[in-house]
Amino acid sequence: MQELVPEEEHDRIDINPIGLGDPIRWLWMGLRDMASQPLISLFYGFSFWLMALILLAVFKSNPEYTLSAVSGCLLVGPFLAMGLYDVSMHMARGEPPSMGSSLTCWESHLKSMGMLIMVMIVLELLWGRASLVVFAVFFNTGGMPTTATVLEAVFNPQNWEFIVAYLCVGGFFAGLVFASMMVSIPMILDRDTDAITACITSLRVFVEHTGVSLLWGSLITALVVLAMLPSAAGLLLVGPWLGFASWHAYRASVRVTPGQRELPQ
Repeated sequence: MQELVPEEEHDRIDINPIGLGDPIRWLWMGLRDMASQPLISLFYGFSFWLMALILLAVFKSNPEYTLSAVSGCLLVGPFLAMGLYDVSMHMARGEPPSMGSSLTCWESHLKSMGMLIMVMIVLELLWGRASLVVFAVFFNTGGMPTTATVLEAVFNPQNWEFIVAYLCVGGFFAGLVFASMMVSIPMILDRDTDAITACITSLRVFVEHTGVSLLWGSLITALVVLAMLPSAAGLLLVGPWLGFASWHAYRASVRVTPGQRELPQ
C-alpha cells in the first residue's frame, strides 16, 4: 500500500484594507522605533549618508551617469534598510533588537534575497541603459553637459523633449521597482517567503491600494529629496526613519495566516 505523505504546509496571504491616513501613522510608528534605538539608527543613518556622498562624487566626476547612479541608490536603499526591518521585527515580537542581528539578518534568507537582488540588478541595468539612451536621443545642446552646466542644460527649455522622455522612462522603472519592493523584503525577513511570492504580494498591495501606495511613495520621495539638502546630511535622520516606517507599512498591509498540514485519512 502506498504511504500517504502529508501535503506541504502553505501560508494564506491576505491584503489588509488600508486608508489614506495610514502612511502618516507608519511614519509616526517609525519615528517611535527610531527614538527607542538611537545608536542603531545613527549607524544606518550614517550608512545612507555615505551612500549619498558617493553619489555626489559621481556627479562631480561623471555627471552623465548621475541619474543612473540615483537609480542604483534607490535600489540599494531597501537592502541597506534590511537591518532596520530586522530591528522593528524584533521589537514587534517583544524581543530585544541588537546590532549584530540587524547586520546578519540576511544570512538565513540568502536564497530568497539572492533571487530578489538579481531581479533588482536586472531592473537597475535596464533603467541605467534606458537613461543613457534618452540622453543620447533627446539631449539637444550639442553634446553631453559638463559638471558645471549639467543642471542648466537639463532644464533648458530646448530640452523639453528630453525632460518628458526621461520622466516617462524613469517613472515607469521607479514605479515598477517600488511596487515590487514595497513589502517584499520585510515579508522575506518576517515569514521566510520565497522571492517570487514576496514580489507578487507586493504587487498585489500596490494594485489593490494604488492610491495609498502612490501617496506612500510620494511621501518617501519628498522626504528623501528634502534630506538631500544640504550635503545629504538629512539622511542621517530620514534614512533610518523611513526604514522603520516601511516595516510598519508591511505589517499594516499584509496578513499571513500559517497553513495547516493535512493529515492522512
